[in-house]
Amino acid sequence: MTRALPAIDASTGAQRWFWAAAIVMAFAGLTALAVRLGLRADRWEWWMPAAFVAGLLLADLGSGLVHWGADTWGRDDLPVIGSRLLVPFRIHHVNPDDFLRRTFIDTNGDVAAIAMAPIAALLLLPLDGRWQMAVAIGGLGLCGGGVLTNQIHQWAHMPSPPLLVRLLQTAGIILGRSEHATHHAHPYDAHYCITTGWCNRPLEAAGFFRALEWTITRLTGAQPRHDDDRYVERYGRGIPSLASHD
Repeated sequence: MTRALPAIDASTGAQRWFWAAAIVMAFAGLTALAVRLGLRADRWEWWMPAAFVAGLLLADLGSGLVHWGADTWGRDDLPVIGSRLLVPFRIHHVNPDDFLRRTFIDTNGDVAAIAMAPIAALLLLPLDGRWQMAVAIGGLGLCGGGVLTNQIHQWAHMPSPPLLVRLLQTAGIILGRSEHATHHAHPYDAHYCITTGWCNRPLEAAGFFRALEWTITRLTGAQPRHDDDRYVERYGRGIPSLASHD
């Protein structure tokens, strides 16, 4: 029997203050990094836009690896990561519309907090040589895309996101609704990348995640998506929100 769908617990006041501070610091750091690079405009070369795009690609690949890992392995009762990381992913599959009730701070706070350390490292990186410039520019794309990943993911669930977001989705610059809808078809084992979505088709064509799963199962005996399947058994397949709005 299908029960009432689960939802993410409301955040505390302390959590929201921490997340708000992390978001402000992350965006301030990214702005400072962009200004710092802009001041070196006399040294800009043809390959620098490619370095930025490479950073976005890495952000997309990283989002897919994290998403795949959280969707596929572990149990929701594991210490620390169970409640903080795995439970939200399990709930998201059977109740994706719950994601839409989260505020900007709730949606982006954790990722911003994680991004502060690499952003600080990029701000301290000397820009004296070509490789330092390449790392800084690629890092701007990586950290900028990474910080926005959860927000882009939330926009991909909105029936009518802001106009500029819709234009970026239509142009394929960020993850779109139809692209992400593929992931929300049971058993939720495809199209894990949720920043730009650029890596989804190449990774699926190469069988990348299936190869990783086969290797891990051979080495450990663990079965992919076992815990995720328990949520589906308990609550049903949830709300196919992306498909129903398209």
